[in-house]
Amino acid sequence: MAGMLRILLLEDSTIDAELIEAQLESLDEAFAVKRVATRAAYQAALADDTFDVILSDFSLPDFDGMAALELAVASAPYAPFIFVSGVLGEDAAIEAFRKGATDYVLKPRLARLPAAVTRALNEARERAERRRIEQQKDLLVRELSHRVKNNLAVVLSLIRRTGRSCRSVAEFEEKLLARISALADAHELLFEGNWDETELLSVFQRAVRPHNKDLARFDIGRHDLVRLDPKTALSIGMVFNELVTNASKYGALANEQGRISIAWAVDKTNLGRSVRLSWTEHGGPAIKVPGDEGFGTRLIKANIEYELGGQASLHYPPEGFKAEIDVPIPESEAVRTVSA
Repeated sequence: MAGMLRILLLEDSTIDAELIEAQLESLDEAFAVKRVATRAAYQAALADDTFDVILSDFSLPDFDGMAALELAVASAPYAPFIFVSGVLGEDAAIEAFRKGATDYVLKPRLARLPAAVTRALNEARERAERRRIEQQKDLLVRELSHRVKNNLAVVLSLIRRTGRSCRSVAEFEEKLLARISALADAHELLFEGNWDETELLSVFQRAVRPHNKDLARFDIGRHDLVRLDPKTALSIGMVFNELVTNASKYGALANEQGRISIAWAVDKTNLGRSVRLSWTEHGGPAIKVPGDEGFGTRLIKANIEYELGGQASLHYPPEGFKAEIDVPIPESEAVRTVSA
């Protein structure tokens, strides 16, 4: 029955039912008619099945067409309801339209039934499409509102926490602008992909672009093709920004000789799949273990461990900073190994 027009016919006369079905043969669509003749059978049909259109006599042995219309409006409000009756006065027709009937066809003029059914179905489908568009719009508005609230919360947190770690207004402005710009870059990348999944490589390239436009100072090793959902992409983008900002000020990008090796691979265990990322700096100034955990370090750990349920290990050997990051990814993600 898939793809077939479903018609419920409420008619107590077998002869009239056969005439009605004969007229319906001229419809352009394949159809199936379920005929009922009593109130109980009609109610059972409405409860047990769905119909594209309902055809009903006006005068029936155990109840009338108006009662049938009320039941249809309650149980199948989107199905067009057409009276097919021997006699339907003007007052009755007006009352029927007021209560939700779509059309009426007199039995002496059954030839116009196919046109009435076709018109009713087209109008119903147009209304259904409008409802779908409205529902989609409402969904998008709610999603946009949710994302705006989340982003404002992130921005407020960045402002508050950046301010705590800065010693001057100039330092605060510089760090805050960099972090807000990183957030904006991640959003731009997601917007370009229509807020669908985004490749990890693209997130990395977009995050480091302001610091190293041609990636000449990066040695990219194995990098499996990994697609990230919007939430993960935003968090990873913020992490990359912190890593490259730190490297530009204190690490491998703070001089002309330093380089950064980066690689990531998908790892599958009994607990599921994750992407393991390594960031290794070398050739830069000698580094020292920081005395206090700065906001950048806390931001990295917060995004990886709390937002994404992963792990972030940061190391400070004299020859160069190292970061090892492990982030869980859904089993459905398609991945492909890419060599340097």
